[in-house]
Amino acid sequence: MRLPTLSSLLCLAGLVSVPVNAYDDPNIKSIPLRTHSLTSPYLDSDFQSRWFDFGGDTVIRADKYIRLTADRPSQQGWIYSRVPLTATNWQIELEFEIHGNGNLHGDGFALWLTKQRATQGPVFGSTDRFEGLGIFFDTYKNNRPGVSFPYVMAMMGDGETTYDQAHDGKANELAGCSARGLRNAPVPTKARLTYFQDKSLSLELQYKTEDTWVECFNLNAEDSNIAIPSVAYLGLSAETGELSDNHDIISLKAENLYSVGRNSAGGSRGSDKDNGRGRGRNSSVRPKKKTGSWTWFLFKIVLFFGAVAGAYFGWTIYRTKTRSSRF
Repeated sequence: MRLPTLSSLLCLAGLVSVPVNAYDDPNIKSIPLRTHSLTSPYLDSDFQSRWFDFGGDTVIRADKYIRLTADRPSQQGWIYSRVPLTATNWQIELEFEIHGNGNLHGDGFALWLTKQRATQGPVFGSTDRFEGLGIFFDTYKNNRPGVSFPYVMAMMGDGETTYDQAHDGKANELAGCSARGLRNAPVPTKARLTYFQDKSLSLELQYKTEDTWVECFNLNAEDSNIAIPSVAYLGLSAETGELSDNHDIISLKAENLYSVGRNSAGGSRGSDKDNGRGRGRNSSVRPKKKTGSWTWFLFKIVLFFGAVAGAYFGWTIYRTKTRSSRF
Protein backbone atom coordinates (compact mmCIF):
# COMPACT_ATOMS: atom_id res chain seq x y z
CA MET A 1 0.00 0.00 0.00
CA ARG A 2 1.33 3.42 -0.99
CA LEU A 3 0.71 6.32 1.34
CA PRO A 4 -0.81 9.34 -0.41
CA THR A 5 1.57 12.23 -0.95
CA LEU A 6 1.02 15.46 0.93
CA SER A 7 0.19 17.30 -2.30
CA SER A 8 -2.47 14.74 -3.28
CA LEU A 9 -4.08 15.00 0.16
CA LEU A 10 -4.10 18.79 -0.11
CA CYS A 11 -5.76 18.57 -3.53
CA LEU A 12 -8.31 16.13 -2.10
CA ALA A 13 -9.12 18.60 0.64
CA GLY A 14 -9.43 21.43 -1.88
CA LEU A 15 -6.57 23.42 -0.38
CA VAL A 16 -4.51 23.53 -3.58
CA SER A 17 -5.59 24.86 -6.99
CA VAL A 18 -3.61 24.90 -10.21
CA PRO A 19 -3.14 28.33 -11.83
CA VAL A 20 -4.14 28.69 -15.48
CA ASN A 21 -1.08 28.48 -17.74
CA ALA A 22 -2.02 31.60 -19.69
CA TYR A 23 -1.82 33.82 -16.63
CA ASP A 24 0.80 34.75 -14.10
CA ASP A 25 -1.86 36.31 -11.90
CA PRO A 26 -2.08 34.08 -8.80
CA ASN A 27 -5.66 35.28 -8.24
CA ILE A 28 -6.91 33.43 -11.33
CA LYS A 29 -7.41 29.69 -10.83
CA SER A 30 -9.01 26.98 -12.94
CA ILE A 31 -11.20 23.90 -12.68
CA PRO A 32 -11.04 21.33 -15.53
CA LEU A 33 -14.34 20.73 -17.32
CA ARG A 34 -14.47 17.03 -18.17
CA THR A 35 -17.81 17.54 -19.90
CA HIS A 36 -16.11 19.68 -22.56
CA SER A 37 -12.71 18.00 -22.91
CA LEU A 38 -11.43 15.29 -25.24
CA THR A 39 -8.23 13.26 -25.08
CA SER A 40 -7.17 9.91 -26.51
CA PRO A 41 -8.82 7.35 -26.66
CA TYR A 42 -11.77 9.78 -27.06
CA LEU A 43 -14.41 7.04 -26.62
CA ASP A 44 -15.73 5.10 -23.62
CA SER A 45 -15.51 1.33 -23.28
CA ASP A 46 -18.72 0.90 -25.31
CA PHE A 47 -17.24 2.90 -28.22
CA GLN A 48 -19.44 5.89 -27.47
CA SER A 49 -18.67 9.31 -26.02
CA ARG A 50 -20.57 10.30 -22.90
CA TRP A 51 -20.15 14.01 -23.49
CA PHE A 52 -19.84 14.49 -27.28
CA ASP A 53 -21.69 13.61 -30.47
CA PHE A 54 -19.85 12.98 -33.74
CA GLY A 55 -21.20 13.13 -37.27
CA GLY A 56 -20.64 13.57 -40.99
CA ASP A 57 -17.37 12.15 -42.28
CA THR A 58 -15.68 12.23 -38.86
CA VAL A 59 -13.44 9.23 -38.16
CA ILE A 60 -11.94 8.43 -34.76
CA ARG A 61 -8.60 6.69 -34.37
CA ALA A 62 -8.47 6.11 -30.64
CA ASP A 63 -4.68 6.15 -30.31
CA LYS A 64 -4.03 9.24 -32.44
CA TYR A 65 -6.75 11.67 -33.47
CA ILE A 66 -10.30 12.60 -34.34
CA ARG A 67 -10.27 13.22 -38.09
CA LEU A 68 -13.01 15.65 -39.06
CA THR A 69 -12.18 15.31 -42.77
CA ALA A 70 -9.72 13.16 -44.64
CA ASP A 71 -7.61 14.49 -47.49
CA ARG A 72 -10.43 13.83 -49.96
CA PRO A 73 -12.78 16.19 -51.82
CA SER A 74 -16.30 17.07 -50.64
CA GLN A 75 -16.12 15.99 -47.01
CA GLN A 76 -17.74 17.47 -43.90
CA GLY A 77 -17.32 16.33 -40.31
CA TRP A 78 -18.25 17.65 -36.89
CA ILE A 79 -18.09 17.15 -33.10
CA TYR A 80 -20.44 18.85 -30.62
CA SER A 81 -20.79 18.76 -26.86
CA ARG A 82 -23.99 17.22 -25.55
CA VAL A 83 -24.34 19.74 -22.72
CA PRO A 84 -23.91 23.53 -22.98
CA LEU A 85 -20.90 25.36 -21.63
CA THR A 86 -22.41 27.47 -18.85
CA ALA A 87 -19.23 28.69 -17.15
CA THR A 88 -19.11 32.46 -16.80
CA ASN A 89 -15.39 32.61 -17.55
CA TRP A 90 -13.48 29.90 -19.38
CA GLN A 91 -10.43 28.87 -21.34
CA ILE A 92 -10.38 26.37 -24.21
CA GLU A 93 -7.11 24.89 -25.44
CA LEU A 94 -7.20 22.93 -28.68
CA GLU A 95 -4.41 20.87 -30.22
CA PHE A 96 -4.98 20.13 -33.89
CA GLU A 97 -3.19 19.29 -37.11
CA ILE A 98 -3.91 20.48 -40.65
CA HIS A 99 -1.89 18.53 -43.19
CA GLY A 100 -2.01 16.99 -46.62
CA ASN A 101 -0.19 16.50 -49.89
CA GLY A 102 0.48 19.08 -52.56
CA ASN A 103 0.41 22.87 -52.66
CA LEU A 104 -3.33 23.19 -53.27
CA HIS A 105 -5.50 22.53 -50.23
CA GLY A 106 -8.67 23.58 -48.43
CA ASP A 107 -10.96 24.55 -46.97
CA GLY A 108 -10.39 24.67 -43.20
CA PHE A 109 -12.09 24.05 -39.87
CA ALA A 110 -13.95 25.98 -37.17
CA LEU A 111 -14.37 26.08 -33.41
CA TRP A 112 -17.91 26.95 -32.27
CA LEU A 113 -19.74 28.23 -29.20
CA THR A 114 -23.31 28.50 -30.45
CA LYS A 115 -26.94 27.93 -29.55
CA GLN A 116 -27.23 25.49 -32.45
CA ARG A 117 -25.49 22.13 -32.26
CA ALA A 118 -24.75 19.14 -34.46
CA THR A 119 -26.14 20.71 -37.64
CA GLN A 120 -24.13 20.14 -40.81
CA GLY A 121 -23.90 23.04 -43.22
CA PRO A 122 -21.85 25.21 -45.62
CA VAL A 123 -19.71 27.14 -43.10
CA PHE A 124 -16.66 24.94 -42.55
CA GLY A 125 -18.97 21.95 -42.24
CA SER A 126 -21.53 23.56 -39.91
CA THR A 127 -24.70 25.60 -40.24
CA ASP A 128 -24.94 29.16 -41.55
CA ARG A 129 -26.87 31.94 -39.77
CA PHE A 130 -25.66 30.66 -36.43
CA GLU A 131 -26.06 32.44 -33.12
CA GLY A 132 -22.89 32.69 -31.08
CA LEU A 133 -19.16 32.63 -31.70
CA GLY A 134 -17.27 31.00 -34.57
CA ILE A 135 -13.47 30.86 -34.83
CA PHE A 136 -12.49 30.00 -38.42
CA PHE A 137 -9.15 28.47 -39.42
CA ASP A 138 -9.37 29.21 -43.15
CA THR A 139 -6.70 27.61 -45.34
CA TYR A 140 -8.04 28.47 -48.82
CA LYS A 141 -8.10 32.00 -50.20
CA ASN A 142 -11.18 32.80 -52.29
CA ASN A 143 -11.14 36.57 -52.79
CA ARG A 144 -9.48 38.63 -50.12
CA PRO A 145 -6.59 40.76 -51.45
CA GLY A 146 -3.83 41.80 -49.08
CA VAL A 147 -4.35 38.93 -46.61
CA SER A 148 -2.01 35.97 -46.22
CA PHE A 149 -3.47 32.49 -45.68
CA PRO A 150 -4.03 30.45 -43.59
CA TYR A 151 -6.13 33.10 -41.89
CA VAL A 152 -7.75 32.80 -38.47
CA MET A 153 -10.75 34.99 -37.69
CA ALA A 154 -13.61 35.36 -35.23
CA MET A 155 -17.23 35.97 -36.22
CA MET A 156 -20.10 36.77 -33.86
CA GLY A 157 -23.30 35.45 -35.37
CA ASP A 158 -26.73 36.90 -34.55
CA GLY A 159 -28.81 34.04 -35.97
CA GLU A 160 -29.66 35.95 -39.16
CA THR A 161 -26.42 37.12 -40.78
CA THR A 162 -24.92 34.93 -43.52
CA TYR A 163 -21.21 34.15 -43.57
CA ASP A 164 -19.46 36.07 -46.37
CA GLN A 165 -17.91 33.01 -47.97
CA ALA A 166 -17.10 34.68 -51.29
CA HIS A 167 -14.75 37.09 -49.53
CA ASP A 168 -13.48 34.74 -46.80
CA GLY A 169 -15.58 36.35 -44.09
CA LYS A 170 -14.41 39.91 -44.65
CA ALA A 171 -17.87 41.37 -43.99
CA ASN A 172 -18.26 39.38 -40.77
CA GLU A 173 -14.84 39.64 -39.16
CA LEU A 174 -14.75 40.60 -35.51
CA ALA A 175 -10.97 40.10 -35.31
CA GLY A 176 -8.35 37.94 -36.97
CA CYS A 177 -4.75 37.31 -37.97
CA SER A 178 -2.66 35.64 -40.67
CA ALA A 179 -0.95 32.44 -39.57
CA ARG A 180 1.44 31.35 -42.29
CA GLY A 181 2.96 28.05 -41.30
CA LEU A 182 -0.12 26.79 -39.48
CA ARG A 183 -0.57 24.02 -42.04
CA ASN A 184 2.02 21.19 -41.98
CA ALA A 185 3.68 22.92 -39.03
CA PRO A 186 6.90 21.34 -37.64
CA VAL A 187 5.63 21.65 -34.03
CA PRO A 188 2.28 20.76 -32.37
CA THR A 189 -0.26 23.35 -33.48
CA LYS A 190 -2.53 24.71 -30.77
CA ALA A 191 -5.12 27.42 -30.19
CA ARG A 192 -6.01 28.88 -26.80
CA LEU A 193 -9.26 30.84 -26.50
CA THR A 194 -9.92 32.72 -23.26
CA TYR A 195 -13.13 34.48 -22.29
CA PHE A 196 -14.04 36.66 -19.32
CA GLN A 197 -17.70 37.61 -19.45
CA ASP A 198 -18.28 41.32 -20.04
CA LYS A 199 -14.51 41.83 -20.06
CA SER A 200 -12.46 40.22 -22.82
CA LEU A 201 -12.02 37.57 -25.49
CA SER A 202 -8.53 36.57 -26.63
CA LEU A 203 -6.98 33.99 -28.93
CA GLU A 204 -3.40 32.73 -28.90
CA LEU A 205 -1.77 30.35 -31.37
CA GLN A 206 1.20 27.99 -31.20
CA TYR A 207 2.64 26.96 -34.57
CA LYS A 208 6.09 28.52 -34.96
CA THR A 209 7.96 27.21 -31.94
CA GLU A 210 6.82 24.74 -29.30
CA ASP A 211 5.74 26.38 -26.03
CA THR A 212 5.77 29.81 -27.71
CA TRP A 213 2.36 31.47 -28.06
CA VAL A 214 1.55 34.19 -30.60
CA GLU A 215 -1.35 36.51 -29.86
CA CYS A 216 -3.89 36.51 -32.69
CA PHE A 217 -6.30 38.98 -31.10
CA ASN A 218 -7.33 40.38 -27.75
CA LEU A 219 -10.75 42.06 -27.65
CA ASN A 220 -12.15 44.33 -24.98
CA ALA A 221 -15.86 43.68 -24.47
CA GLU A 222 -16.55 47.38 -24.02
CA ASP A 223 -15.26 48.14 -27.53
CA SER A 224 -16.33 44.96 -29.34
CA ASN A 225 -19.58 43.13 -29.93
CA ILE A 226 -18.91 40.03 -27.84
CA ALA A 227 -22.27 38.36 -27.20
CA ILE A 228 -21.72 34.68 -26.51
CA PRO A 229 -25.07 33.08 -25.57
CA SER A 230 -25.51 32.09 -21.93
CA VAL A 231 -26.36 28.59 -23.20
CA ALA A 232 -23.80 27.70 -25.87
CA TYR A 233 -22.61 24.33 -27.14
CA LEU A 234 -18.93 23.72 -27.84
CA GLY A 235 -18.25 22.29 -31.28
CA LEU A 236 -15.68 21.65 -33.99
CA SER A 237 -16.29 21.15 -37.69
CA ALA A 238 -14.34 20.99 -40.95
CA GLU A 239 -14.96 20.96 -44.67
CA THR A 240 -13.20 20.16 -47.93
CA GLY A 241 -14.32 21.15 -51.44
CA GLU A 242 -12.58 20.36 -54.69
CA LEU A 243 -9.36 20.82 -52.71
CA SER A 244 -8.81 18.94 -49.49
CA ASP A 245 -6.76 18.39 -46.32
CA ASN A 246 -6.69 16.21 -43.25
CA HIS A 247 -8.24 18.14 -40.34
CA ASP A 248 -7.28 16.30 -37.17
CA ILE A 249 -8.21 17.08 -33.56
CA ILE A 250 -5.57 15.78 -31.14
CA SER A 251 -7.00 17.07 -27.87
CA LEU A 252 -9.53 19.53 -26.49
CA LYS A 253 -9.25 20.91 -22.96
CA ALA A 254 -11.78 23.27 -21.36
CA GLU A 255 -11.39 24.92 -17.97
CA ASN A 256 -13.63 27.09 -15.82
CA LEU A 257 -11.76 30.19 -14.66
CA TYR A 258 -12.51 31.75 -11.32
CA SER A 259 -11.08 34.53 -9.23
CA VAL A 260 -9.76 34.26 -5.70
CA GLY A 261 -9.89 38.03 -5.20
CA ARG A 262 -13.11 40.03 -5.33
CA ASN A 263 -12.01 42.52 -7.96
CA SER A 264 -9.88 40.28 -10.19
CA ALA A 265 -10.44 39.56 -13.85
CA GLY A 266 -12.66 36.56 -13.20
CA GLY A 267 -15.73 38.55 -12.15
CA SER A 268 -19.23 37.73 -13.37
CA ARG A 269 -22.04 39.72 -14.88
CA GLY A 270 -23.93 42.31 -12.82
CA SER A 271 -24.84 41.19 -9.30
CA ASP A 272 -23.02 37.90 -9.86
CA LYS A 273 -19.80 39.88 -9.68
CA ASP A 274 -20.45 40.76 -6.06
CA ASN A 275 -22.54 37.85 -4.87
CA GLY A 276 -20.74 34.97 -6.64
CA ARG A 277 -23.92 33.38 -8.00
CA GLY A 278 -23.15 31.10 -10.99
CA ARG A 279 -25.56 30.15 -13.75
CA GLY A 280 -24.87 26.45 -13.95
CA ARG A 281 -22.98 23.39 -12.84
CA ASN A 282 -19.68 24.68 -14.20
CA SER A 283 -20.16 28.36 -13.34
CA SER A 284 -17.79 30.36 -11.16
CA VAL A 285 -18.83 30.41 -7.51
CA ARG A 286 -17.51 32.46 -4.62
CA PRO A 287 -18.76 32.81 -1.03
CA LYS A 288 -21.18 35.61 -0.33
CA LYS A 289 -19.85 36.45 3.14
CA LYS A 290 -16.63 36.09 5.05
CA THR A 291 -18.45 33.90 7.59
CA GLY A 292 -19.25 31.36 4.89
CA SER A 293 -15.67 31.54 3.66
CA TRP A 294 -14.28 30.69 7.11
CA THR A 295 -16.79 27.87 7.53
CA TRP A 296 -15.76 26.36 4.22
CA PHE A 297 -12.06 26.74 5.10
CA LEU A 298 -12.54 24.98 8.45
CA PHE A 299 -14.48 22.21 6.70
CA LYS A 300 -11.57 21.68 4.32
CA ILE A 301 -9.13 21.57 7.23
CA VAL A 302 -11.26 18.88 8.92
CA LEU A 303 -11.45 16.97 5.64
CA PHE A 304 -7.68 17.19 5.23
CA PHE A 305 -6.90 15.83 8.68
CA GLY A 306 -9.57 13.17 8.19
CA ALA A 307 -7.80 12.06 5.03
CA VAL A 308 -4.45 11.96 6.85
CA ALA A 309 -5.96 9.94 9.70
CA GLY A 310 -7.57 7.53 7.24
CA ALA A 311 -4.28 7.04 5.42
CA TYR A 312 -2.44 6.40 8.70
CA PHE A 313 -5.12 3.94 9.86
CA GLY A 314 -4.90 2.05 6.55
CA TRP A 315 -1.11 1.92 6.79
CA THR A 316 -1.33 0.56 10.35
CA ILE A 317 -3.69 -2.24 9.28
CA TYR A 318 -1.44 -3.09 6.35
CA ARG A 319 1.67 -3.20 8.56
CA THR A 320 -0.10 -5.40 11.13
CA LYS A 321 -1.22 -7.86 8.44
CA THR A 322 2.27 -7.92 6.95
CA ARG A 323 3.83 -8.78 10.30
CA SER A 324 1.22 -11.46 10.98
CA SER A 325 1.85 -13.10 7.60
CA ARG A 326 5.51 -13.59 8.51
CA PHE A 327 4.50 -16.05 11.24
